[in-house]
Amino acid sequence: MMRANRLLGAALVEHNLVKIEHLETANERLIELSSSGQPRQSTILGILAYDLRVVKEEDVLHHMVETDGVGLVDLHNLEVPEDVRKATDPGMCWATWTVPFDHEEDFWSVATAYYLSPAVRSHWEKQLGGQILWYGTTLEMIAEYLEKISPPDKPTDAPAATAAVTA
Repeated sequence: MMRANRLLGAALVEHNLVKIEHLETANERLIELSSSGQPRQSTILGILAYDLRVVKEEDVLHHMVETDGVGLVDLHNLEVPEDVRKATDPGMCWATWTVPFDHEEDFWSVATAYYLSPAVRSHWEKQLGGQILWYGTTLEMIAEYLEKISPPDKPTDAPAATAAVTA
């Protein structure tokens, strides 16, 4: 989780979407939130966009589309195939703000709010082992999707194992 956030923050600065001083402030807040054990709050993008209000998620998504050719996806009303549901680790999804949402032969469709983080892309490429069609989406859509696909008897909290995205 920290690596994913750190590299996303560096990319946001590199692409002139946020200033370094805002990122430093957000990193301090992220460290505080990380100890709270609430994955929905432990997001550098969320802090920058909603707490500090120095970047809009829409601007980050627009940048992904224009610079990297990433498509956008609306996860509302999406029927999740059972094989995708079973293969989804909610803890890792929370840690990377990324969710696989479809699988056809060797191709995975993956939605993320953290595309600009190389650690996130690398993790999912290794995890899924097939070709990935990347799509951008908002933090809120990822959160709603994870709440929808999580079994009722299984909480959507990120387990302790998500503390490291090793890529």
